[in-house]
Amino acid sequence: MLELNLIEVLLYLATGAFAGLAAGLFGVGGGLIIVPVLYAIFSKQSYDQQHLMHMAVATSLAIIVFTSLSSTLAHHKKQAVIWSLVFLLTPGIIIGAWFGGVFASALDNKLLTTIFALFELLVAINLLLKKQPARQETNIKKLTATTGGFIIGFISTIVGIGGGTMTVPFLHWFNVSMQKAVATSAACGLPIALIGTLSYIYTGWEQQLSNPSSIGYLHLYALFFIACSSFVFAPLGAKVAHIISEKALRLSFSLLLFTLSITMFLS
Repeated sequence: MLELNLIEVLLYLATGAFAGLAAGLFGVGGGLIIVPVLYAIFSKQSYDQQHLMHMAVATSLAIIVFTSLSSTLAHHKKQAVIWSLVFLLTPGIIIGAWFGGVFASALDNKLLTTIFALFELLVAINLLLKKQPARQETNIKKLTATTGGFIIGFISTIVGIGGGTMTVPFLHWFNVSMQKAVATSAACGLPIALIGTLSYIYTGWEQQLSNPSSIGYLHLYALFFIACSSFVFAPLGAKVAHIISEKALRLSFSLLLFTLSITMFLS
């Protein structure tokens, strides 16, 4: 029988609220916040220490399935999603996301944690420097799209994100406006999160984990409560974002990611 206590529920709800506010405020970063917070929560419980990071990443991806779907529908209503590019990138994304989960599952907890912390640090530095690739007057060829999709899916699944930090610059490089790049990236996040989650479920099952609250590496209760809470608080974050300057938002998010990254390194 599954066990759950009130403190655990409150922690998951708070994580969802925090992630939802941040997603609404900054537009990206749900997984970059959820993963380290879940890692900290799981480390205080009686779970297998060898699989804490795998559980955090898998659960983050499962949550992104729902947030990505919601975001994609909103962008689609505004006709901002370039579906032809989504379909062009998806084959590479699917392959990359699956093997990213398989690869990450073969890593030990410490190494996976270090990889995540390093990635988060690089994202924070990029935000701080506000670096975006110059737009190029060229179309995305099929081989380029498949290769790019594979890399995006592979890395995103390893660190438990929807891939926006890579997909948006990739699309912008190929002359896609930032607004449509963000919208198309949201749609690309759905296959990344879905296939990545299935990959972690499969590999976690192979490990024969004894945690009754999980399916493979996916933590069911964390998924449910965080997804519900983030869904409620994301609109509030979006409203606040309209009354704060873009520079202040970018610097705040960079500081947050720096803090989480250093915390992960120290752990």
